[in-house]
Amino acid sequence: MRKVMGYIAGALALAAIWELAAIALGSPALPRPSAAVPAFVRLLPGLWPHGLRSFARVLVAMLIGTVLAVPLGLVVGRSARIDAVLAPIIFITYPIPKVVFLPILLVLLGLGNAPKVALIALIVFFQVLVTARDGARAVPEGTVLSVRSLGAGRFDVMRHVVFPAALPELFTALRISSGTAVAVLFFAESIAGTEGLGWFIVDAWGRIDYPSMFAGIISMALMGVVIYEGLDALEAWLTRWRRV
Repeated sequence: MRKVMGYIAGALALAAIWELAAIALGSPALPRPSAAVPAFVRLLPGLWPHGLRSFARVLVAMLIGTVLAVPLGLVVGRSARIDAVLAPIIFITYPIPKVVFLPILLVLLGLGNAPKVALIALIVFFQVLVTARDGARAVPEGTVLSVRSLGAGRFDVMRHVVFPAALPELFTALRISSGTAVAVLFFAESIAGTEGLGWFIVDAWGRIDYPSMFAGIISMALMGVVIYEGLDALEAWLTRWRRV
């Protein structure tokens, strides 16, 4: 209940700032909340399918990127030999803006869902990979040796020590990457596609329908909140041991 009240208070504060900015600028490109919110409610039946498509793309991409990145990152973090080989490659490719690969992905995968999902998965992969590596490296060696002295093998150490210890950092990386994923989704949908919230926003902008454009922006913000809260709930479930 406290979290819900916090969101309501935050939304009201943003609406007040938005209202003041709209009054100060006096531009039709920045409609007041009193125009954008009713447009959001009115357009909700049409926005819903676009929102579901965008949400599905982000969810699938985050799942693919995470599933590929976590095991590799943990192995790299715990093996000095593998780290010596892969870490330079990771840190050379990590700073490259992944959006530059969108034209290549469009050529290779076409104009459908695949290039959008692949681009977001690529971004999530690198952010989670680096965090998983650092989280695995941060596990105290004494803890690992204690578990091994009880007869645990490498897989047991990874499963029962390294992975749980890295989980909080992994979820932090996922929260950060979720914001990046939504931003990149907008870019990808606005360039290639005829559906999704990114396309809806750019289409409304092209028609100079600014209330509808901000209705799409509100929808994208709500999608981000849903993803963020979902990650919070998943972390609370997977890290129940922290409250014991």
